[in-house]
Amino acid sequence: GILEKIRLYLIKKLLPHLEDRRKYHQEFASSTSFHGVHNIFQTQSKTRRVLWLLVVTGCLGVVIWQICSRFIYYFSWPTTTTVVVHYVEKVKFPAVTFCNLNRFQAHAVSNLKIIFLIWNIVSGVLQRFAMEDKYSKELNDFLLGNQNFSIKEFTRKNGFYLNSSTLLECEFFGKPCSPQDFEQVFTEYGNCFTFNHNDLPARRVSLSGRGLHLLFDVQQEQFTDEPALGYTDAGITFVIHSPKDLPRFDGLGLLAPVGTHSQVAIRQLKSIIQEYPWGECKPDIKLQYHKIYTTNGCLQECKARHIQDQCGCLPFILPGNGTECDLLKFYTCVYPAVYDIEIRGLCTVGTHNSTCPAPCEETDYPTTVTYSSFGGEKAMKYFSAKLKKSPEYIRQNLVRIDIKYHDLSYKITQQQKALTISELLADIGGQLGLFCGASMITIIELLEYIFTNFCWMCIFLLLKAPEMPQWNNPSQNQPTHKEKKKGIQEC
Repeated sequence: GILEKIRLYLIKKLLPHLEDRRKYHQEFASSTSFHGVHNIFQTQSKTRRVLWLLVVTGCLGVVIWQICSRFIYYFSWPTTTTVVVHYVEKVKFPAVTFCNLNRFQAHAVSNLKIIFLIWNIVSGVLQRFAMEDKYSKELNDFLLGNQNFSIKEFTRKNGFYLNSSTLLECEFFGKPCSPQDFEQVFTEYGNCFTFNHNDLPARRVSLSGRGLHLLFDVQQEQFTDEPALGYTDAGITFVIHSPKDLPRFDGLGLLAPVGTHSQVAIRQLKSIIQEYPWGECKPDIKLQYHKIYTTNGCLQECKARHIQDQCGCLPFILPGNGTECDLLKFYTCVYPAVYDIEIRGLCTVGTHNSTCPAPCEETDYPTTVTYSSFGGEKAMKYFSAKLKKSPEYIRQNLVRIDIKYHDLSYKITQQQKALTISELLADIGGQLGLFCGASMITIIELLEYIFTNFCWMCIFLLLKAPEMPQWNNPSQNQPTHKEKKKGIQEC
């Protein structure tokens, strides 16, 4: 029937004769661009044939080993790091955030000692402090009697301030600046002030300018802090950061004690990190309340989300638009929630699978700080007459800070792929060409040869399949065993 017609068609059209198949194999061996194969099949000497077989097999084994090693190396996601220094005529000046080591005005906290403990609870959202249990009763009594107390407004009004009495001199790039050029921000040091906040307007410096020159009066008698916290020094703490980034003092703040002249030389360092799996960054991750992605900003937004979910409010020290937490919420919910976030690892930093992976591009400002005593005898007389202050007051309260670029250059540290796809293909092609004289055309020839033989094998199996049942079934023309037995009995 139909199967028989198909068999006849396959026999006549698709499956060549044995001689044609042998001829095809010989033509492939003699015409292929895979070097050495024709020497195996065309030579008459058996010794030479064996030698060429060993050579081709050995070269093929070396090629397979080299290609496998290149693939293993590629899938280990290797990287290299390049450092490039660019020299420019002008370079952007970073943002600088200044804080007084003594956070509160003395007259405002003289009868409110509990304010230090309250601020530690509030700022513990950024940097966790250990709270002693012996203050819990005092804190509970204060919270019950002052339910409408706002630590935010209290700190804004009674914390460190920046005006003409605390900022005696301000000069940037040879031009005067004022307290109005600073933006107030909240950090773990209370009221702090950022120069060049948000890069508006964009400030650039060249070698003709000295950068930022400041003279602070910390007014030790007017401001105070709790000695138990470790801020026993009087002076200014500051941090240099990107204008679009938040100030981070945890382990990064620089100190300028009173009676000293601090000269700060900065450099600009840009780091470019590859995305996973070569690096640890995620290029598609965005922040809701920050223009650029940073791990510090991501960490704050992560804490804000979890605190808002657990407590139904948002600490004013964290970014967001939620309802501001009152003091009772800070004490009963926010502070334990921060501890819970750390214990459960809800906000992690670093690797690609963490909550806040490393940024793909980051700008840092490595600094070199040198100190000298502020003012000699003649300088003291000059400043005493100018400021109408005694030399002792100047030594105990004044801080001079100069911040400038070390040179007009910036360094780019870039993480790059050690082996790209094109380089991998080039390596594989080089190995094939060196040991086998093969190319992409050779690979296509081999694939065509293998596919053709595979098709012939499939056709051969299909042709044999209908005949399989006939091997086990008796032929219609031949009598069965019972029929033979019956015929013998009849005879």
